[in-house]
Amino acid sequence: MTTPPPHPDPKPPGIKLPPSSCDAHCHIFGPGSVFPYAENRTFTPPDVSKDDLRRRHDFLGIERAVIVQSACHGTDHAALLDALADGAGRYRGVALVTSATPDSELARLDAAGVCGGRLSFLPHLGPSPSPESVEAVIRLIRPYGWHLGVHMAGRGIIDLAGLIRAAELPVIIDHMARVDLHDEEAAETLLRLLDTGHVWVKLSGADRLSTAGPPYEDVAPFAGRLAAHAPERVLWGTDFPHPNISGESPDDGVLVDFLDRIAPTDALRRRILVDNPTAVFGF
Repeated sequence: MTTPPPHPDPKPPGIKLPPSSCDAHCHIFGPGSVFPYAENRTFTPPDVSKDDLRRRHDFLGIERAVIVQSACHGTDHAALLDALADGAGRYRGVALVTSATPDSELARLDAAGVCGGRLSFLPHLGPSPSPESVEAVIRLIRPYGWHLGVHMAGRGIIDLAGLIRAAELPVIIDHMARVDLHDEEAAETLLRLLDTGHVWVKLSGADRLSTAGPPYEDVAPFAGRLAAHAPERVLWGTDFPHPNISGESPDDGVLVDFLDRIAPTDALRRRILVDNPTAVFGF
């Protein structure tokens, strides 16, 4: 699948974000001429450079970000490391880690500003890791104080709940676990995991959960429920530049304004955008 180009003219946000606001989930792609894509990639995106990312954040009023390594780059983190160095403290990174990742690579990534390892349980991004592989990755990253990022969809949160509950390190669940909004069992599973105290969730990917489309009113009650239930363990991100979607890319200005529906007070927005990212990502 090829990602559509980033929205060329995003809507100016109607709300002003607090100083030091953090986009907790975004990506860069290439440029491929400088940072080639993995040969075994499952999708080929259009180039979206670190400069494209910075321009988008400056437009939206976002000062800090967590750049998540994309599957299209595999375990070659050269583009991510380049962006982290250029960000001069503005960025943190999340790497793709396997049970075979050497400790020397983890140490290099840690020194550069990487603070987490991500595992995907979505078939279109490649084979899901086995429980044994997950445990191995946890053992590798725990000494660095990293979090484990997990990406699943549908009822995946139910299938992985035991593993997440048993993990002896912070776990961050991407995109509200991409649950079916009508699946109350999945929703309750996510809420109970937040109750453990070591699980966080990103209130990102509203466009991926919605069946109604922008401004994602059908997702707002669920996202707001998560924020109200565990305000100290929720984060927010744009998912720019929105890889692996069908149709037009979401308008990032609309996604910023979605915050007004799920975090209607200045205090809650500051907690989600500033205080929580500072705590979990080590800014």
